[in-house]
Amino acid sequence: MSNQSVETVGSKSGYVIVALAVLIAAGGIVGYSFLTEQPTAVRLVVLLGGIILGLAVAWFSQPGKQFIGYARDSYNEARRVVWPTRKETIQTTLIVFAFVAIMAIFLFVTDKVLEWALYDLLLKWRG
Repeated sequence: MSNQSVETVGSKSGYVIVALAVLIAAGGIVGYSFLTEQPTAVRLVVLLGGIILGLAVAWFSQPGKQFIGYARDSYNEARRVVWPTRKETIQTTLIVFAFVAIMAIFLFVTDKVLEWALYDLLLKWRG
């Protein structure tokens, strides 16, 4: 038996707040596209204001806090990844290229043998 904790679904109010945040951010995007007659600076303020306000509203919801925690954990996990060196990457790439070339030659030879067997031997023998 594992010691993992079980997460329960949050309250409906948290999801309502997230939906409200999405609508606010979408309002900023829609406002940007509808204010074509306004100067670009005003349009950008509406766009960025909507997105920032939407993020701020989402920040205070339970699902928003869970997402932020998940994003932090994902970032920390990505920092712990041991990436291959340049030499390892080049060697692996060359192995893949060699395998592809060998498979291409094998498939070409197999195709030509089947072509010869079917067209030259079987059809000439039959006909």
